[in-house]
Amino acid sequence: MTLIMMMFFLVMIGLSFHRLHLLSALLCLEGMMLVIFIGLSMWPNNLTIFPLMAPLTMLTMSACEASLGLSLMIALARSHGSDNLKTLNLLQW
Repeated sequence: MTLIMMMFFLVMIGLSFHRLHLLSALLCLEGMMLVIFIGLSMWPNNLTIFPLMAPLTMLTMSACEASLGLSLMIALARSHGSDNLKTLNLLQW
C-alpha cells in the first residue's frame, strides 16, 4: 500500500515539475490514473458485490480523459503552433 502511495506522489511531483508542455502534463495525469487503477485492482474483493466494477469504471473514465486531453492538445497545437503552455494565454482571445 505504501508503494502505491509513493508511486502516486512521485507522479504528482513529476506533474508539478514538468508543466512546460501539455503532452508531459497529460502523461503525468495518465500515470496518476494508472496508479489509481492498480490500487483499485488490488482492493479486497469482499467489500463490494461486484469486485471488478470499480477498476473497470475507473479504466473507462481514464480512457475518456485521455481522449479528451489528446483532442485538446491537437486543438492547441493547431491554433498556437505548439503544445508549449507558456504560449497559451487565455486572456488574449
